[in-house]
Amino acid sequence: MSFQPPDALNVALIGYGLAGAVFHGPLIDSTPGLRLTHIVTSARERIRAAHAAHPQTTVVADVQTLWQNAYQLDLAVIATPNSTHATLARAAMDAGLHVVVDKPLATCSDEARALIAYADACGRRLTVFQNRRWDNDFLTLRSLIEQGELGDVYRYESRFERWRPQPKSGWRRSGAQTAAGGILFDLGSHLIDQALQLFGPAQRVYAELDPRYSESEVDDDSFVALTHASGVRSHLWMSSLAAQPGPRLRVLGSRSAYVKYGLDPQEAALRRGERPGVRDWGIEDEGNHGWLGSERERRRIPSLPGAYLQFYARLASALRYDAALPVDPRDALRVLEIIEAASRAHDQGMPIPL
Repeated sequence: MSFQPPDALNVALIGYGLAGAVFHGPLIDSTPGLRLTHIVTSARERIRAAHAAHPQTTVVADVQTLWQNAYQLDLAVIATPNSTHATLARAAMDAGLHVVVDKPLATCSDEARALIAYADACGRRLTVFQNRRWDNDFLTLRSLIEQGELGDVYRYESRFERWRPQPKSGWRRSGAQTAAGGILFDLGSHLIDQALQLFGPAQRVYAELDPRYSESEVDDDSFVALTHASGVRSHLWMSSLAAQPGPRLRVLGSRSAYVKYGLDPQEAALRRGERPGVRDWGIEDEGNHGWLGSERERRRIPSLPGAYLQFYARLASALRYDAALPVDPRDALRVLEIIEAASRAHDQGMPIPL
């Protein structure tokens, strides 16, 4: 745990599954100015894990107990199943707290739009955990674009692919609309957000959203194509059944191309129990560095360090000094609007305007 000043902001983490235990808990603990004081989880194994990882944190079994102690808190972080995001966010704001919601912000754009309006009306700060904006590959590509190394980008290819021959159980396998399950809501939320951040608003979307596992209720292997107002075309792949993953990024420009394999190392490090702030955090092996250039001439480009901690560092500044939020919730709304449009495009088998 980082040293915390006496006036550090007190944070409650609601949910202690993968998102809470691997991402939010360690990142909050490592951020100067934030103090993780409460964790909400009811599963026995997760209670033990929370006590072991955060021995100075109070663990409670339900949110009603948490709301009774809301006067001690400044911020609630919601890392629960997608179907509960909007309800818990409203309840946290009613309790007087600012709110972080893990992506996606809500299960549909109408729900997200209403939640943003509610936050504005009651004067609470609402943001969304789009941590992949601080992936090493995204940071490196953005820097290359800003430096003009690629010239005018005209095609952007981005992939999150894994090889999982047998599906994992859980709420993400539910086909109920209120569950917001499937890989498009999961990995697609990151891929779409990154594309919009790099190339601006999209005008048209096409999608192929396919179940691959036996009797699957959700999409397991999906493709989304965006046409941006800037003229760039984004091709986004997400899959749980890619026995041989393609390049993480392939970006074509008028001057050169950038190709990058391998994922940002921060998630793997967090899963191993490592914490941000240590030497070499976010530094990847040289063998995974991307290539910049052409077929005839190319060079290795060292990846910038990944920096997930920036999300919570910027949030602490936003809450203390009324600075900009790390992620505008309206960005997350636009992602949901594209996810919904992608579903319609799949059903119609053709591109549709946004």
